[in-house]
Amino acid sequence: MKSVLHHFKISIFFLSLLFVLIFALCALQSGAVEINWYHWSKLIAFGHSMLSSEGLAYPLDGETYVLWHLRIPRVLLGVLVGASLGLSGALVQGLFRNPLADPSLLGVTTGAACAAALTIVLIAEQHILFSVEARAWLLPLVSFMGAFLTCMFLNIGATWLIPSSFSGLLLLGIALNALGVAVIGLCTYLATDEQLRSLSFWTLGSLAGANWTIVPVLGLVLVAVYLWCRTQVQRLNALNLGEATAASLGVCVPRLRWNISVMVALLAGLSVAFCGVIGFIGLIAPHLARALVGADLRALLPISMLLGASLMLVADTLARTLVIPAEIPVGIFTALLGGPFLMLLLRTKRHRMG
Repeated sequence: MKSVLHHFKISIFFLSLLFVLIFALCALQSGAVEINWYHWSKLIAFGHSMLSSEGLAYPLDGETYVLWHLRIPRVLLGVLVGASLGLSGALVQGLFRNPLADPSLLGVTTGAACAAALTIVLIAEQHILFSVEARAWLLPLVSFMGAFLTCMFLNIGATWLIPSSFSGLLLLGIALNALGVAVIGLCTYLATDEQLRSLSFWTLGSLAGANWTIVPVLGLVLVAVYLWCRTQVQRLNALNLGEATAASLGVCVPRLRWNISVMVALLAGLSVAFCGVIGFIGLIAPHLARALVGADLRALLPISMLLGASLMLVADTLARTLVIPAEIPVGIFTALLGGPFLMLLLRTKRHRMG
């Protein structure tokens, strides 16, 4: 029986990976600029010329330039952001031991966006205090700090202010969301026209800022967090059984909660810093993965990442192609996916409770 279940989980993993590859290929081919196999062959020839000793023999034309500098980084960033949100959602749900937990519902992403908004309006334009290089990495850093502080406050609320009350935790998350939205509204009121355009980017979410600089950064962070999760998967599974049970099994619960908070803040903070607020991916992907492979985090974490990447690619492709040449913010599509899913989830939970 265990062997059959193990093979089933492996099949689900490879099927999820296949969906990611299919959606990525569709996203690469879709958009205002038509891409065909000729442009792919020219891009391959460009790569060979860069590696050869003869120098650049095949300069990029317009379509191939779009493919290399715009389309491929955007698709890769979509995969990484979706996987990051799926992984952070699975970690948050394990941390609070409830499938309704999500970085956006609990205010973690809003905390990161709030810190980013304050930075855009109050700090980022202070050229005297910060060099150009420092300003480039200031936004990811403060977004991480905003997400981290929010996550730590939720940790304190879960263990001290509202012990054993997930409804109270959700109310605390709603309060933090409202506070963050108020601060973002104040920043919008104080912002200049240029700053308003940046704030619109953060509040609605978009992958339009993808480039070859931020893709490796987010990729390295995602790989590092996932490798840490693999080393801690036994402790994470024990935490899902309850803090008392985990402590009786030798798990240092406070340290583990702190480490999870750091990892969630890294993933959510960098995702918001690079793409703005993109909600509900962290709620939907772990739920679908749990319905497919169960609650064991050894299978749940990678499949949550793959399903999050697939959902992100679908949402971003629709955002880019439905109203060509204009572009709809991708956060609108994730909300359209997540809102009905959350209502269906609550309805299912109500039926289970009788």
